[in-house]
Amino acid sequence: MNRMNQELFRQYAWEGQEPVLVAFCASWCGYCRRILPALKRLAEKNRGKFWVGIMDVDMEPELARKEEIEVLPTLVLYQQGRVLGSIVGPDSQAIIEEFVGETLT
Repeated sequence: MNRMNQELFRQYAWEGQEPVLVAFCASWCGYCRRILPALKRLAEKNRGKFWVGIMDVDMEPELARKEEIEVLPTLVLYQQGRVLGSIVGPDSQAIIEEFVGETLT
């Protein structure tokens, strides 16, 4: 799992071949901080299947607006420049895994 900036976002979400799960978060968001450990475990468990990145919307507000992120945390699954799906406010690793599994099949 990596912290993303606009360049990494472009490289992985828009130009990359592998699926990438981007968690749009903010440092002040308590709920975002609570799901970080689940995202880290998910990234470790699925290394080689898909990539996980964290995007701080306060550091990249233009990108967050362009991607129409309105609620935090929002997780968006991208592949080859396409949005495959998104989920807002998942409350467990199991729900995130279910979302990714259903979206990638």
